[in-house]
Amino acid sequence: MPKLKTKSGVKKRFKITATGKVMHGVVGKRHRLISHKSKYIRQNRGTSVLASGDATRVKLWTPYGL
Repeated sequence: MPKLKTKSGVKKRFKITATGKVMHGVVGKRHRLISHKSKYIRQNRGTSVLASGDATRVKLWTPYGL
C-alpha cells in the first residue's frame, strides 16, 4: 500500500495541538491593513482554534498528522 500524501497547503497553514485541536492563523492580516481599525488588528494577533466541523476536514487532509 503506498503512503498517503499530506496536502501541501495544509502543512503551511495549520498546526495540530497535543489534544487534537487544529490551530490556524487569523484571516485578514496580509494586506489592506490601513483600512482596518487598530482594535481589529490587535484582536486578531496570533492564532486561534479552528471550528470543529472544519477541523475534521483538515485532519482528513493530514493522514499522519503534522
